[in-house]
Amino acid sequence: MAEGMTIGKITGGLHGEVRIPGDKSISHRSIILAALGNAPVHITNFLHAQDCLSTASIMRALGADVDFLGHTDLTVTGHGLYGLHEPTRVLDAGNSGTTLRLLLGLLSAQPFFSAFTGDASLSRRPMGRVTEPLAQMGAVIYGRENNTKLPLAVAPARKHLQGLTYESPVASAQVKSALLLAGMFADSPTTIVEPVKSRDHTERMLAAFGIETEAQGTAVRICPVQPGEYRAPEAIEVPGDISSAAYWLVAGAVLPGSSLLLRNVGVNETRTGILDVLQAMGAKLTLENKRTSGGEAAADIRIESGTLHGTSFGADIMPRLIDEIPIIAVAALLAEGDTVITGAGELRVKETDRLAAIEKEFSKLAPGAVEVTEDGLVIHGRCELERADCFTYDDHRMAMSLAILGAAGEGVELVHADCVNISYPEFYATLERLQK
Repeated sequence: MAEGMTIGKITGGLHGEVRIPGDKSISHRSIILAALGNAPVHITNFLHAQDCLSTASIMRALGADVDFLGHTDLTVTGHGLYGLHEPTRVLDAGNSGTTLRLLLGLLSAQPFFSAFTGDASLSRRPMGRVTEPLAQMGAVIYGRENNTKLPLAVAPARKHLQGLTYESPVASAQVKSALLLAGMFADSPTTIVEPVKSRDHTERMLAAFGIETEAQGTAVRICPVQPGEYRAPEAIEVPGDISSAAYWLVAGAVLPGSSLLLRNVGVNETRTGILDVLQAMGAKLTLENKRTSGGEAAADIRIESGTLHGTSFGADIMPRLIDEIPIIAVAALLAEGDTVITGAGELRVKETDRLAAIEKEFSKLAPGAVEVTEDGLVIHGRCELERADCFTYDDHRMAMSLAILGAAGEGVELVHADCVNISYPEFYATLERLQK
């Protein structure tokens, strides 16, 4: 794909069906946990995108058999709970914070040495929120800036990891998941207490492998796991990623004349903040064909265009929609009135400082309509949109959000547009198809 991408103004709306690509978070977890079993696990609707392929490559390097049967269809066979082996190369997490954080937890408990690297963006992202509690458990991790940034090396713990009760200062599924994976191999139970409950894909996936966690309020507890307790399921079907569906939800709501049906969307309650916000803004959306697969709720979502109005939301809902803030900002720019977002300081340490990036790039298309605060945004709706050249910061969520905003206005030229390959390689082709 070319570095630049021109998105024209869309008239007549978007129409048709979209089968949403596999959930990125669940795809990561499915391949990691399958690699700890000792029987083949058939994974379908796996997200064949750069981030998840980084995880697949690393699990191969750790000794698991990962065989792709098709683009989104693979079989993973491990060698038991203690069957990983020392890699012969440095492990490259690419752009994937999920890959790095979860595997830091898993590899901290292994009796061998491993080392991680990543791309320029991931190398700037702070990992202390994971390495510090792991160190409290006895993990031995070395890296830049007091063991908080790539490259990071993980040495065998001097003795078994110790279980702990950790009060996390942030609600983060990646932090929680890293500690749960480490806690499986600890010498006593591990409990993670969050200020607000984060997404629970790891707990649900562990249950599919026979490992029950205990949740109470915002706390989750895992006990040390014995090899005989860990049972790999024959198959895992990954539901569609609601973070990818979010672009079509907003596009369908704001582009006049649109009517879309989004197939197989994961609607885990810890991820559906985007639906709550859009409904609060007056969006015409309905859930159909609700079902459960592999412990995860899924549904088809119908969205039609209509008039939106501004809203306000903050820290209490943020763990359920943190990745969707850029596309929610697009909806806010096209709604009546102001939208106020608070409690989003986590966005400053994503692939880029997303709060600053939203203000700078969205303001090129909507001059004067976006104000950034210390931990959020104030967005003035129904402003005049202009055509502009916008930089994506190699951030897939910025690129897709800018594309939808440009399509709703006078168009946009995206620089470094191919970063969508990180999570949604078919995005631009789907946008073009839905115009026909």
